[in-house]
Amino acid sequence: MVVENEITSFFGWLLPSTGANPSPGALLLFLLIVAILAVLALVGGYLVSLVRHGPLKAGDLVYRTLAASVQEATHLSPRRVMALAGLAIKEALRRRVLVALGVFVIVLVFAAWFLKNDYRDPVGLYLSVVFNASTFLTLVVALVLSTFSLPGDFKSKTIYTVVTKPVRPAEIVLGRIVGFAAIGTMLMVVMGALGYIFVVRSLDHTHLVELATLSNVTDAAGETVGKQGQTSVDLFHRHELVIDADGQGEALSANGHTHRVTPQGDGYVLSSPEGLIQARVPQRGEITFLDRQGVAKSKGISVGKEWAYRSYIDGGTKAAAIWTFDNVTPAVLIEDESGAQSLPIELLVRVFRSFKGDVNRGILGSIRLRNPDNPELQSEEITFTARDYSIERYDIPRAQFAQVDGQRKAVDLIDDLTTEDGRLEVVVQCLEGGHYFGFARADMFIRRPDASPLMNFVKATIIAWVQMVIVVAIGVAASTFLSGPIALLFTVAFLVLGYNREYFVEIATEKSFGGGPIESLVRLVTQKNVMTPFDRSPQIALMERIDDGLEGIMWAVAQMVPDLPALSAASYVSDGFDIPWAMVGRAVALMLAYVVGLSAAGYFFFRTREVAR
Repeated sequence: MVVENEITSFFGWLLPSTGANPSPGALLLFLLIVAILAVLALVGGYLVSLVRHGPLKAGDLVYRTLAASVQEATHLSPRRVMALAGLAIKEALRRRVLVALGVFVIVLVFAAWFLKNDYRDPVGLYLSVVFNASTFLTLVVALVLSTFSLPGDFKSKTIYTVVTKPVRPAEIVLGRIVGFAAIGTMLMVVMGALGYIFVVRSLDHTHLVELATLSNVTDAAGETVGKQGQTSVDLFHRHELVIDADGQGEALSANGHTHRVTPQGDGYVLSSPEGLIQARVPQRGEITFLDRQGVAKSKGISVGKEWAYRSYIDGGTKAAAIWTFDNVTPAVLIEDESGAQSLPIELLVRVFRSFKGDVNRGILGSIRLRNPDNPELQSEEITFTARDYSIERYDIPRAQFAQVDGQRKAVDLIDDLTTEDGRLEVVVQCLEGGHYFGFARADMFIRRPDASPLMNFVKATIIAWVQMVIVVAIGVAASTFLSGPIALLFTVAFLVLGYNREYFVEIATEKSFGGGPIESLVRLVTQKNVMTPFDRSPQIALMERIDDGLEGIMWAVAQMVPDLPALSAASYVSDGFDIPWAMVGRAVALMLAYVVGLSAAGYFFFRTREVAR
């Protein structure tokens, strides 16, 4: 529901950095991996040639292979690569890959039957379905095309027609990658456009104003200044209405969107939904907690949930969650039509009830602002009703009141409650005893001006496109030395490992319970609990030594496997958060690195085939 991950700048990720969390940088790590793999390839190639041809001829073969590879790299012809890419595109079209578009259209046609419009966040649900369907279909097409193309040409002998032309093995490999990537790009563009239109059109709606619910709103002098009421129920929700004396107004936010209200004849008409698809730009702070006695803690309490990402605070006590924001300046404030300024804050609350009661009733909470340098200077409570796992927006007025020297005085959010260096604390408490609020750092943020939802959708599509290109590169490289079915299985295994890379790294770095591969197998066979240590013996020592070696190999393999979950931005779009351009840049840079590395590997594997010599 809330995107937790912070994305570092592109150059901060690419280049070495120092400080609290030093990093060698992705570029240096890439060059190091390339150097290690190149050395291993040279040694391995020499040893194979040594066994087959003897030491002198083995050295000569390695030298000639390296010289030929350097010559090919410096004499690649973009025109020939594009010509071979065109042949790959024609081959893909002959294989009727456009059927995938028909399948996607069928998915969209029947999706409306099964998707719930009464869901709290229908936009997120629809966008998730669209992204998952388009990404899955494109990856399947890329997987099949890239792994069966070259083996099919070898089997049918059509590859001989290609190699007799003035083309190089490297150009054949690159041509396949570029051609199949172009087909995948076309599929993703069409599917993305159809999917976006489907989401917008499916959730487009309006409401009627229920005139019977309208009542006058008066000022302190008793003059009528507007009306308030409700809309009709459409798409399983209704809105509260606020209308001014001129008949202009707004249907207040419900299910993540609003409607404008304009007068028409003797009634009113509502516009199409506004803010339906969002691209929030959050400004996050740091979180600390107070326990029930008001003592500062780094974490709250546990309520027994297995996922310990959020900490909880007790209701009806001094317990609180405190966010400290930096760079709170007048630039982060918003201004309404009357000129009044406010601080836009969005908050997600996990509500834990110790007794059931009325589960449809929200739990009362409070928000207070205070100066970090003078904690005694804090605003009066702003109460709210928390609904479990729902992002709510609160526009906190700049003009606040606080108790100063025992008197209620007006204070300014920027001038009084914010420090000179722009720091501000926001304190949240649960007001009802017997209930608990759960928070994590990302659950509150200052909402900066939104980005373009359409551009956000495009950025998510670009990142999904990166996954597809990497799959094509893996498949083509594998197909240069494996048969079609085996190349398919190899690429699928690579993808499975990529999607589970985090767990794989945890095993390799001994952060997961159960030990390494051999220890896990022993525990499985002996049915020994993962938390129960083994009795020390020579056999156990040997098992641990073997596991240490295997874990080192696993760690090395993990450094070459793409972190595919990190190359997915569907959650950003479905949750309504802007995708940083740094994330797009990182994805494209990783894609280029894999394409270059896998093209080189594919070239050397292709040269081992008799037809390429």
